[in-house]
Amino acid sequence: MSQLLSSPPMAVNSRIFLTHRFPEARFLTAGGFVRKGHCFVVKPTERVKLTVKSRYSDSSSPAYSPQNGEGSSSPRFYVGHSIYKGKAALTIEPRAPEFVALESGAFKLSKEGFLLLQFAPAAGVRQYDWSRKQVFSLSVTEIGNLVSLGPRESCEFFHDPNKGKGSDEGKVRKVLKVEPLPDGSGRFFNLSVQNKLLNVDESVYIPITKAEFAVLISAFNFILPHLIGWQAFASSIKPEDSNRLNNASPKYGGDYEWSR
Repeated sequence: MSQLLSSPPMAVNSRIFLTHRFPEARFLTAGGFVRKGHCFVVKPTERVKLTVKSRYSDSSSPAYSPQNGEGSSSPRFYVGHSIYKGKAALTIEPRAPEFVALESGAFKLSKEGFLLLQFAPAAGVRQYDWSRKQVFSLSVTEIGNLVSLGPRESCEFFHDPNKGKGSDEGKVRKVLKVEPLPDGSGRFFNLSVQNKLLNVDESVYIPITKAEFAVLISAFNFILPHLIGWQAFASSIKPEDSNRLNNASPKYGGDYEWSR
């Protein structure tokens, strides 16, 4: 059954649970009322400790954070930006970089993050068939190409998801073109997909206004340091660590140009 929705469908395993507790224990005194003359006096009988929990689920996309391990107490956030037009919809979501744990307890970047573009054709007024969506993943270098485009410049990206996978190589071809609109009012995003394995040959295109493109470029520039892991590194810097490394012996402290 086709999914005719104005936004991408719910991800199967995308669930988050946030627990909020008061920083201090709050107590409620419960008891009965005893009448004395013309007034009532509260007679306490027990103390009940109160906690507050909120349960929240989201269905957008995996959280952007290098700390997504099981059992993590940090909240997870699901974000994306969508553009809806008459013939298609485009949703862009960041995907986090991957880190591996070292014996020292530190983490090392193992895979850069990327931006996932999802194109869905229209299936009616304000309805889009997300079951027929086509996806394209922008690497950090491709993002750099986009943000550096001049007013009349265009770019084109080619992907073969099965490259280097033997006999399936070349059977899936994806081409994303970003070109200026003829009247100069914005950009034109066109994704063509040829999939011989599934007998699919589709093209989805969507016009992007100058204002919409400006929002995308601003978001792309903001997220780039996160996708290459530099934000995680910057957040981990401590003054004592910086002094220790800078004062380390060149023999043991690394190969620094200024210490030669």
